[in-house]
Amino acid sequence: MNFQPLGKRVLVKRVEEANTTSSGIIIPDNAQEKPSKGKVMAVSAEVTELACGEIVVFGKFSGSEISLDGEKFLVLETEDIFGIIK
Repeated sequence: MNFQPLGKRVLVKRVEEANTTSSGIIIPDNAQEKPSKGKVMAVSAEVTELACGEIVVFGKFSGSEISLDGEKFLVLETEDIFGIIK
């Protein structure tokens, strides 16, 4: 995958959440909320506070979804990212 975000943007791949509750109930795909965590896959030259491989938290309806090499990613503005999970 060759994708270089421009401006103050990052490319993020969503981190999938478990699809069962703590009591073992399976949640169907259509009832699950989209996760608001993702792994940073690429950053623009203007972004200095994030690095590839970091796990970030972002707004539920943030960014634009794109497809690269058959996989889905989000392009997010850095303002849409709330923080880094360490």
